[in-house]
Amino acid sequence: MTDARYDVIGIGNAIVDIIGRCNDAFLSEIGVTKGSMRLVDAYEIKKIYSSMGPAVEISGGSAANTIAGVASFGGRAAFVGTVADDDFGKVFSHDIRSIGVAFTSPAVTNGAPTSRSLILVTPDGERTMNTFLGISTSLGETQLDLEMIRAASILYLEGYLFDEPQAKRAFRAAHQAAKGAGRKTALTLSDGFCVDRHRGEFLDLIRSGVDILFANENEIKSLYQTNLFEVAAENARNDAKLAVLTRSGKGSEIHSEGQSIRISAFPVDKVVDTTGAGDLYAAGFLFGYARGLNLEICGRLASLAASEIISHIGARPSVSLAEFAKQHGIIS
Repeated sequence: MTDARYDVIGIGNAIVDIIGRCNDAFLSEIGVTKGSMRLVDAYEIKKIYSSMGPAVEISGGSAANTIAGVASFGGRAAFVGTVADDDFGKVFSHDIRSIGVAFTSPAVTNGAPTSRSLILVTPDGERTMNTFLGISTSLGETQLDLEMIRAASILYLEGYLFDEPQAKRAFRAAHQAAKGAGRKTALTLSDGFCVDRHRGEFLDLIRSGVDILFANENEIKSLYQTNLFEVAAENARNDAKLAVLTRSGKGSEIHSEGQSIRISAFPVDKVVDTTGAGDLYAAGFLFGYARGLNLEICGRLASLAASEIISHIGARPSVSLAEFAKQHGIIS
């Protein structure tokens, strides 16, 4: 196995996040459930966009957020996703490259517009997402750079992208390329509703080849169809080579080869915006794992990154995570 050129390469939806504040009354006015993530069409996304207040536009999407976090830790990071040749596509491409992430996916000239998500943050820090998937779900095998995938220590797959048949084929092709090069594959379940749609296929992936599983409490309980986290965690421990399970303020658990490690959540003075907490948790863990750090240190880096992201608006770090981790004595 040759030395890796990248620590982590992510494959996921290339989405422009449009993040703005609102009150609960605005959510009621547009008819959405607080804290939910719903898919909307082009008409609905334009309607909400025109009525919301000032916003920040930044490249996003779950796996893209994770990859940005890896880069902030000083990791060598790459991303694969599909954007259109439009204004939002240019925003995504410029933004993700500007933070040091390798992004070589060509913009598509004929097709749906670039995907985007309107993220409405209420005063309590809860985020409500209205997502127009646009062209990002059209990613297929022909858009994969298999040499780039083979050159990464870890391939990170975003469960949200698993809805379309061509994306599933792309996932499997990428996984086989990584496996053939002696690399690791990680999967994030992304969302409880996503798990409901693909439970059987996710379980097959976990049991037959995925090296690292990421899931939050709701997702892992949905995967194993139980209301008890302890039962779900036990199943994950039996099925996955390495299961990394997050529980918000309760911290997280890492299960691997008969050992279980509990990681405390880092304290935060005030939760401002929970957008991207799970994504940045994965970033810290994957960075540490790619660099050969022990699982407890990986978990502490993950918890630290999640704490930083929920302390401000947006799903991208406001400080260098490498420096942040050094300040807390986790890495030198």
